[in-house]
Amino acid sequence: MVLSDVLLAPLGLAALLLAVPIVVLYLVRPDPQELTLPTFRFLVAGERQQSSTPFLERISRSLLLVLQVLVVLVLAVGLATPYVTVSERATVEETVVVVDTSASMQTEADGETRFQRAVAAARGAVTGSTSVVTTTDGGEVLLQRGTPTTARETLAGLDPTDAPGTLGGAVSQAASLAGENGRIVVLSDFSGEEWTTAVTTARGRGLSVDLRQFDRGGGGNVGFVDRRFTGSEVTLSVKNYGDSTVTRTVRLGDAQRDLQLGPDDVGSVTMPVPAGGSEARLGPGDSFPTDDSVYVAAPPDAAVDVLVVTNDRNRYLTTALSVVDAVNVTVRQPPTTIQAEYDVILYSNVDPNALLPGNVETGRELVEDGGGVAVLAQDDLPQRYRDLLLVDPGETRTGATVTRTAQTQLTRGIDFQPPQEYVAGSLRSGSVQVGLSDGTPLIATDDRDGGRVMYYGYIEDRSSFKFNYQYPVFWKRAVYYLADREPLPALNHETGETVRFGNTTVEGPDGSVTGNAVSLQRAGHYRSESRQESASLLDESESNTAIEALDRRTGTAGNLTRTERRSVPQPLTEYFALGGLVLVLAEIGYLRRRGDL
Repeated sequence: MVLSDVLLAPLGLAALLLAVPIVVLYLVRPDPQELTLPTFRFLVAGERQQSSTPFLERISRSLLLVLQVLVVLVLAVGLATPYVTVSERATVEETVVVVDTSASMQTEADGETRFQRAVAAARGAVTGSTSVVTTTDGGEVLLQRGTPTTARETLAGLDPTDAPGTLGGAVSQAASLAGENGRIVVLSDFSGEEWTTAVTTARGRGLSVDLRQFDRGGGGNVGFVDRRFTGSEVTLSVKNYGDSTVTRTVRLGDAQRDLQLGPDDVGSVTMPVPAGGSEARLGPGDSFPTDDSVYVAAPPDAAVDVLVVTNDRNRYLTTALSVVDAVNVTVRQPPTTIQAEYDVILYSNVDPNALLPGNVETGRELVEDGGGVAVLAQDDLPQRYRDLLLVDPGETRTGATVTRTAQTQLTRGIDFQPPQEYVAGSLRSGSVQVGLSDGTPLIATDDRDGGRVMYYGYIEDRSSFKFNYQYPVFWKRAVYYLADREPLPALNHETGETVRFGNTTVEGPDGSVTGNAVSLQRAGHYRSESRQESASLLDESESNTAIEALDRRTGTAGNLTRTERRSVPQPLTEYFALGGLVLVLAEIGYLRRRGDL
């Protein structure tokens, strides 16, 4: 056997050399003076003749020598730090607990969710120093090296989210926190396979990773897996994860549709979107209620009323607007009065002599009330526009190129072609969205006290942009921007996303949140003073709650289900020190008994 298999510091055995001078001293010490008694002369001589090894006989008769050699031996072995291997569970002091807080952990069975069982087990895994990591936001560290009391309080305050989790990221985060002799305890239903690489990597570093699966319930789940908007309608997709045919009813507002789904089938229904906030429900429910609902956010007034003020009916513009769902277009020719209420007013090819002061004042009042106004370029822009015109107009020019385009919701992905002719000028207020080579704004916008103003620099009858297939796309975005109406896809999100509401208070499913960005971890509606948005779980892998047990999985990397009891050295130095002390006391007792003390 190699010494390192039983000793942590084999060099300590060098202390055995101390026994050499002790033995030598016993061998070279002078013999005691003997007095010969004639009566026993022949008897003693006979015993000497019978001793074949007087050297060993001499040493064996010296108990004191034996005791001193044993003291040296025990001392040397103690310095060499002998050890025995013990199970890690008996010595571990640091634990990193990874709790899966993803939506699938809300699956119910026998009155309890997977998450509740996992948290109960996590409390039992707490040691002297415990860190707590969840799967939220790719691996959120809630506690780092806390006391047992703090760790249990942290675990008691955990709640599952309605969003997909990142178990692999959480395990990697735990591995970065774990000390050399620490262990990682992962409590999850282990949906999917993306976590296997992180576990294998952590074990490759020599860390102990204990996997504890909670997969009860979830058989035959049926839930929403997709949501798509077209105009003012929404298409909802439902998937049957069970192995038998089922019938489900989808309700949204006043509409109701029935779906019959075979095993592993996906069915879809298209329904009108109610104004304001609503919730699509799937009935009957099942053991995973999170994907039985889809939340839908929409403006209180879905329609956008647009007024086009023009003396030369712009059929390209009006046609582009008329094909947009939920946009109502009205055309008025100055001089005229404007009485009805509109969300957006567009001034296009207006005769300066026919434009009434009241026509412009109506646009200014609309901006003050939170609406939007756009002025389209023409050869002789009316001076009455004043602050509604974002550029200081000059002469008409040709030959400019588009040099920069801001990547905003209004312009992103649109190829703005150079204008054949344009009105040169400089920006008065606002910001340039699309600029020309001589510094003239081609598209400019300005936000004013809740309202919005836009400048459109293409002269319509001398521009090829109106023939571009992206022309209607731009005007749809422009109208929604001016009316401050986000399109339905922009108002409805998947759980786990982060949305910027501005520095305001947002009322969500879990209460009020104040800040610029809100993480949508719970399904439901999120409302601020200016708008309402929604979040729903729409994830096929998260809804697949019938999870195969770890010990029956194939194709995973390494033995992921083994029970790890890593052997670690337990030093025995203190026991050898105690043995040495006992031997020293025995030596003292012997000397006292012999009369040397």
